[in-house]
Amino acid sequence: MMKNPADEAGSAAPAVPRRVEVAGLSEMSPAYFGMTMATGIVSLAAHVMHMPGVAKALFLLNGVVYVVLWALTLLRIVRYPRRVFEDLIDHLRGPGFFTTVAGTSVLGSQFVLLAGQYRIATVLWAGAVLLWIGLTYSIFTGFTIKENKPPLQQGISGGWLLAVVATQSIAVLGALLAARLGQPGRLEMNFLVLSMWLWGGMLYIWMMSLIFYRYVFFQFSPADLSPPYWINMGAMAISTLAGSLLLLNSRDAPFLLSLQPFIKGFTIFYWATGTWWIPMLLILVIWRHGYRRFPLTYDPLYWGAVFPWACIRSARTR
Repeated sequence: MMKNPADEAGSAAPAVPRRVEVAGLSEMSPAYFGMTMATGIVSLAAHVMHMPGVAKALFLLNGVVYVVLWALTLLRIVRYPRRVFEDLIDHLRGPGFFTTVAGTSVLGSQFVLLAGQYRIATVLWAGAVLLWIGLTYSIFTGFTIKENKPPLQQGISGGWLLAVVATQSIAVLGALLAARLGQPGRLEMNFLVLSMWLWGGMLYIWMMSLIFYRYVFFQFSPADLSPPYWINMGAMAISTLAGSLLLLNSRDAPFLLSLQPFIKGFTIFYWATGTWWIPMLLILVIWRHGYRRFPLTYDPLYWGAVFPWACIRSARTR
């Protein structure tokens, strides 16, 4: 029986993969939205320093980065749902998901200050709130009920403070939007902003107590000083910025006027705490890479080192 040439050609042809794999997608860090946080806050710092060209160029770049990161994140969720779930309840990788909240809020702040696009900013703010609710209660519930938990020295890092940054980033964008809302919506928005600001402070006190305890009472190696330690300062920088915006909004919200001494006091407390961390972190960097010769390699979490410097600059300009 003669063979069909078409069949022979078909059998000899190499198998075509059913889907195109993206290199490293399964291991993509949940904290990669730190890139949008860093790019966005540098853009905003350039704006308040009267550098409009730099601010707008970084704004456009941040929009592209944001869309690309969401495309990769959604693709990862579709293709590797189990890996994403494992990351979500992992004590070290899980908090990295909060960068999606902060990155969304920072981009929304750019739309307010650089483009005057309040509707787009409102949509981003609403999306950030929904992400914050979902991530806050899924991550910390997962940490609470999981059976196998790491010891404190292996399970906590500065990355936990991304939950604080995410909370305060919503407060910052909400305060910017509240200043442009009419009454009575302005009152409700300012109350929500105040609540987010207070929640962020609560989370910082809880988490920083554990982080500082881990630093000084457990053996500490250069490998333990992972990139998220810069969030120790960054969480306070954005808390200072949110507090300063609340003070600016107080003339339109009577309940904020009555709380002005409290808000001023805690805003200075946040600023002082963030400032205290600057020399401490620089000393630890010198110890890690200079004295102990720990290799300096790229890590997506290093984007968190950019964020606090530009954020504290924006807060000081207010």
